[in-house]
Amino acid sequence: MNYKAILEILSGIEIKIGQLEQRMGDPKVLSDYQALSELSREHKRLSELSELKREYSNLIQQIADDEEVLLSEDEELVELAREELPILQNYEEKTRSKILGLLTPPDPNDGQPVIVEIRAGTGGREAALFVSDLFRMYSKYCEHEGWDLEVIDTNETDLGGYKEIVFEIRSLNVYRKMRFESGIHRVQRIPVTESSGRIHTSAASVAILPEVSDERIVIKDEELRVDTFRASGPGGQHVNKTDSAVRITHLPTGIVASSQAERSQHMNRALALRILTAKIAENERVKAETKRGAKRKLQVGSGDRSEKIRTYNFPQNRLTDHRIGYTSYNLQGIMEGDLGELFDKLQVAWVEEILSEFISKL
Repeated sequence: MNYKAILEILSGIEIKIGQLEQRMGDPKVLSDYQALSELSREHKRLSELSELKREYSNLIQQIADDEEVLLSEDEELVELAREELPILQNYEEKTRSKILGLLTPPDPNDGQPVIVEIRAGTGGREAALFVSDLFRMYSKYCEHEGWDLEVIDTNETDLGGYKEIVFEIRSLNVYRKMRFESGIHRVQRIPVTESSGRIHTSAASVAILPEVSDERIVIKDEELRVDTFRASGPGGQHVNKTDSAVRITHLPTGIVASSQAERSQHMNRALALRILTAKIAENERVKAETKRGAKRKLQVGSGDRSEKIRTYNFPQNRLTDHRIGYTSYNLQGIMEGDLGELFDKLQVAWVEEILSEFISKL
């Protein structure tokens, strides 16, 4: 979305702020705490947008002035403009991202912890090693962001890596940033076991499941089948000698969740039930999206494991996100958790899609 479209959307924001202030002064609203709180939050959001609009307009004008200077014959001024222009353009992109983020309606899952499930796909041992690499990448990003990460369930292989790993991330903004990760992640590299130097392609699937409250999803005991088994580590080595691990199947949907992270069967049951609840809620959300016929290229949290969303090409140090056509030649840094730029690009693309839909209905 270009700057003209953004400024056009923001053109009547001062009028909206004035209308809100009138409503907030209404005696009926003043006596309704919930209504007043909602209006206050909206007033704060619009006020911030109004300030950003002024800042953004000034930036656009400064960029236009510098671009005009580049056409002049004054070499000293041209050199100054050349130095200043990239700085202004970078600041313009960041300011635009802030505006777009404030323009979109809040997601009901914003602020919720998420459960992340990574499974090995095609590729055998190499796919299991890639699952381990993805888990490390997300772990490093969590460290950078100061997020809390807790492993819930693992299924390790004898030769290293994971067939599957499930973990929880807790933070205020975790879903907003992680929600675009659901789908197939494909890796292209030379496996350590490949003597001829041939590049192999393997894959892993990622699902991002925002946790939901018990009030939103009601699960009846008679709808569940609970199985217990011994928690085990790689190579079949038993972590303990009691049936502490728990697997819960939701009979109406066939959705399964398990946990063996804790030594207590009771605690593992509680963890598995949380995963199951999140999976059922996501399943219902995907069904609702399908019914509405939403066809966005960034179908947030769709859980569609058949969609190849990203390729990690190690020989060329290249990462490509196929949904938005984004390519980075900093794959090494990304695998160390440097995901900020990628997540920002995905967020901007998502907001632009939402706003395009909104504008088309006006």
